[in-house]
Amino acid sequence: MAYVAVIVTVAEMQFKAGENRDATGDVEANHIVLQNEAMGYLSGFIQDDVSAGFSGYDAVTKLMLTEWAARYGGLGLMMFNPAGYTELIEAEDMAQVHIYRMEKIEEELSKGEVQKQIKVNK
Repeated sequence: MAYVAVIVTVAEMQFKAGENRDATGDVEANHIVLQNEAMGYLSGFIQDDVSAGFSGYDAVTKLMLTEWAARYGGLGLMMFNPAGYTELIEAEDMAQVHIYRMEKIEEELSKGEVQKQIKVNK
């Protein structure tokens, strides 16, 4: 199955993983799994089918969902094998930044305006 970017591109995931990611884990099969996991989580979180509704969301909501998915994908690529990073603490620090931003995005997605906009598309 070929990778089809629904909410996040491979380049966005790779960018978030950084240049020291392990190339053996940076493969199409993993990109598919990471995007599907992100879409599944986000669909449950916002109570809407992200893959079906994405094109109808407003630009800001799309950006938040894409950033969350890119950071999730980046984490997956980083943690596949963090040995490529100069020190393990480098990967851990990057992971903490991603987790922090993902939590902030979730806070925004939980707010009333975003939820109202998503419900309009149902």
